[in-house]
Amino acid sequence: MEILDPLAESAMKTVKINEISNVNTVSLVDNTKPNADIILKTIEKFLEVKKTLWVRKPAGAPANEKQIKNMEKGDLCILAVGDCGSCTTWLILDAIKLEKRGIPTISICSSKFKNFAENLAKAYGAKNLRILDIPHPIAGKKKEEIKKEVKKIIPKLNKLISQQK
Repeated sequence: MEILDPLAESAMKTVKINEISNVNTVSLVDNTKPNADIILKTIEKFLEVKKTLWVRKPAGAPANEKQIKNMEKGDLCILAVGDCGSCTTWLILDAIKLEKRGIPTISICSSKFKNFAENLAKAYGAKNLRILDIPHPIAGKKKEEIKKEVKKIIPKLNKLISQQK
């Protein structure tokens, strides 16, 4: 049996991945998937920044222009969570849109969808898009389990933010 990958090789222009620097405000993007809010609240608690802004968008659709403009108010945008095909697709495409508009991003996906997210980003010319993962599944886990898993990526997250200042 042959399994085909729906992500084709593309000749798209390379998307510049913006440096993270001088982060005072972070936009936290909740795509309304179960536990996305817990992931972002846990991240918010441990972020070494002055201010956070919250933006909500639907999981299975692109962010609209108003939502994108609100996301752009941060010096960095953290998007969560990609844990299925359609929500991961739109999470990554929204991150790419923000990168094209000059806003650095970090996307949070489940471990089962990280490779898909990376391949999608690469297919759209953003092969170095910053994507962190937490163990799959995300939906159906208790709040404390999610917090425990998110705390494990906080050092990586803060390193991404601080190493480029």
